[in-house]
Amino acid sequence: MMLQCIIADDEPIARQIIETYIQQIPNLSLVASCKDAFEVMQVLAEQHVDILFLDINMPKLSGLSLLKTLQVKPSVILTTAYSEYALEGFELAVTDYLLKPFSLERFIQATQKVQQKTIDTSPMIAIEEKEEAQTIFVKSDKQIMKINFDEIAYIEAYGNYIKIFTTKMILTPQTLTEFLTKLPQQFVRIHKSFVVNFEKIKMIEGNLIHLQNDVKLPIGKSFKKDVLERVQLG
Repeated sequence: MMLQCIIADDEPIARQIIETYIQQIPNLSLVASCKDAFEVMQVLAEQHVDILFLDINMPKLSGLSLLKTLQVKPSVILTTAYSEYALEGFELAVTDYLLKPFSLERFIQATQKVQQKTIDTSPMIAIEEKEEAQTIFVKSDKQIMKINFDEIAYIEAYGNYIKIFTTKMILTPQTLTEFLTKLPQQFVRIHKSFVVNFEKIKMIEGNLIHLQNDVKLPIGKSFKKDVLERVQLG
């Protein structure tokens, strides 16, 4: 499984070291290298990210302050020269804490924790155990509901929940990234916050996708290439 990574560090040398480490690990892909928290927020708004390598002491807004502002965040590995922030970091549910200077071996150990966490996560949503499942069970409020994939028009991220739009809206406790792994190939991610049923698309106009019932959804800049490739293959 390829993990999309972003680096946040105001020191060019520190960013370069992490970039070099990422290049040596086959299942890591660098999405962006940022010098401050505001660049990170911009990238997270447009691009799916699995791992954030985050320095604590940065100008304008510290790494820990950034974490407190994010409603939905990727797995976070703190990279810092200061050990006194370790407790606060783990209170913010970071995956690991790398004390500078750290070795490639220690870096790999931290990334493996993210990989293992992804494998071990027990989702609250389960697909029927069939070779080609046509339905999915989701938890909503105090009920477990069965939904046909063909009935789903699109899914929207909503913090640590998602909204599933069929003939009605179903709110369920699951992240959009986790839910996407349970969907068949007819679903495509068009934006950090939206996944659509490819069969429900009526028209693509600029950076908008038109669905049924006059629903219009934005196409994220980093997702447009994949969307257009799907159109050409269809």
